[in-house]
Amino acid sequence: MQEQALDFDQLEVGYDIPARPGMALSQVQTPALIIDLDAFESNIARLQADCDAKGVALRVHGKMHKCATAAHYQIAQGAVGICCQKMSEAESFARAGIKDILLSNQVRDPLKIDRLARLPKLGCKLSVCVDDAQNIEALSQAAGKHGIELDILVELESGAGRCGVGAGQPALELAQAIISAPHLSFKGLQAYCGTAQHIYDYEGRKAAIDKTIEEAKVTKELLESHGIPCEIITGAGTGTYPMEAASGVYTEMQCGSYAFMDADYQRVLDEDGKPLLHFQNALFIFTSIMSVAKQGGAICDAGLKSQSLNLAFPQFMAAPIYAMRLARMSMAILLTRMACCAPMINCCWCPAIATRPATCTTIMSVSEGTKLKPFGPSLHGASLSKSWRL
Repeated sequence: MQEQALDFDQLEVGYDIPARPGMALSQVQTPALIIDLDAFESNIARLQADCDAKGVALRVHGKMHKCATAAHYQIAQGAVGICCQKMSEAESFARAGIKDILLSNQVRDPLKIDRLARLPKLGCKLSVCVDDAQNIEALSQAAGKHGIELDILVELESGAGRCGVGAGQPALELAQAIISAPHLSFKGLQAYCGTAQHIYDYEGRKAAIDKTIEEAKVTKELLESHGIPCEIITGAGTGTYPMEAASGVYTEMQCGSYAFMDADYQRVLDEDGKPLLHFQNALFIFTSIMSVAKQGGAICDAGLKSQSLNLAFPQFMAAPIYAMRLARMSMAILLTRMACCAPMINCCWCPAIATRPATCTTIMSVSEGTKLKPFGPSLHGASLSKSWRL
C-alpha cells in the first residue's frame, strides 16, 4: 500500500512527535528511542554477507522491530522475506507490501485462520507452521474457501517445551497429513532453538544447537526416505546462526536481534570466551533526568513502562561520554534490550530516534486502519531528515 507523506507542520512536538526534521538532539522530547543508523545498516550488511557466504537464505524476524520500513530495507539488502509470530503482525506486514511472510507459529482461532487465508490476496506469499492434525484440516478448509494454496511447515519441538512435535515419526505423520489435505503444500520444517540464543557459555550453546541440528537432519532423512521432499529447514537466531548456517542441514536463518542488538547479547561468549562482537548495539533509550533531589541519586523520565525488563534492566551506555549537562538537568543514552520497541503495531506507540554523524531521520509508526501516530524521530547526529512507518 502507498504510504502517505507526513505533514510535520500539523504535528505537535511533545504530543504527536518527539522532534521535527532539522531539530538538534538537545531539542528532542524524551523519553525517545534512539536508533544509530550507521550501526543498524552495518548489522544488516554483516549478517547478509555471512548468510550469502554460507549459501543459506536469510528470513529476518519481524517481531523484533515490527516495522515495515525496516523489513523493506532488510529485504532490499538481500533477505528473502520475513517471519513473524502473530496473525496481527503478518497482517500488518502484508498490508505494508511485504511479499514473503512466514508465520513461524500456529494459528488456531477460526477467525484468525480466515484472516490468514485472505492475506495472499494482498499479493504476498504466505506460509505457516503446524504441530497438530486438526489445525491442518482447519487451514485446508479456509484455504479452499478463499481459493488459495497455503505453504505449510511442520514445527519441531526444539528445546523450549512449548510448540512443536517430536522429531522423526511424529513429524512424518503430520507431513503426510498435509500432503493429503487439499489446498495445502508441505514445504519443510521449522526448527528454532530459542532457548539457546542467550546461553552465555559457548559450549552449552553449541550442545543445544547440535541436538536441534541432528533432530532436523534425522527428520529430513526420514521424510526423504518416504519420498517426501523437504525443501526448507528454517530456524536459527542471532546467538547461534553460524552453527546452523554451517550445518549443511538448514536452508534459512531467522535472525532478528542482530539488527538492533541488546545489552544481554553482550554477555554471550564466542568460542574464544570473548563477547560476541559481530554486531553493534543500534537501539537506545534517550532520557532526561528530572530530579536530583535525593543525594547520590537521579530520577529519569524513562520509567519501567518505557523499558523492556524481560531479561534485565537497561545498562547505561557510556554515560560519562554521552551525558549532556544542562544546569541541574541532564540527558543520557541507555543501552536497552531491543524488545522495548516491540509495541509498535495496533495502537501501542512509543517515541524513537536514529542517529548518524551529520543527518537525522524521524521514525514514525502507523498501523493499517488506525489513526496515524508517530513512533518518533530518528537522529543521524544533529538533525532529523525523514520518516519511517511502523
